[in-house]
Amino acid sequence: MANVPAAAVAASGLVGGYGVARWTKKRPLGGVALAAAGTLAAYEWNRRAGARAATGLTVAYVAAFAGSHPLAKKIGAWPSVFTVAGGVALASWTVTRRAA
Repeated sequence: MANVPAAAVAASGLVGGYGVARWTKKRPLGGVALAAAGTLAAYEWNRRAGARAATGLTVAYVAAFAGSHPLAKKIGAWPSVFTVAGGVALASWTVTRRAA
């Protein structure tokens, strides 16, 4: 497998999951994309920074997904998705960078 940073995988999962759900009009399909990327990111977080960091970052990933919904009512759907994806990517990069 290519060495893709977990931060990019997590951010792509949030953006891609929303994009798939929106363009296919099938929310469960977007959920599959979100879950697949989240699972891969969690695996990488665990491998690079340990179980504790992986758990915390996975909680942040799920919280970002949930938090994007009320945020979207204030700033719009795409800006909300990009905001939370950026936050998760930054958290991921920070935690895995320190562990390296």
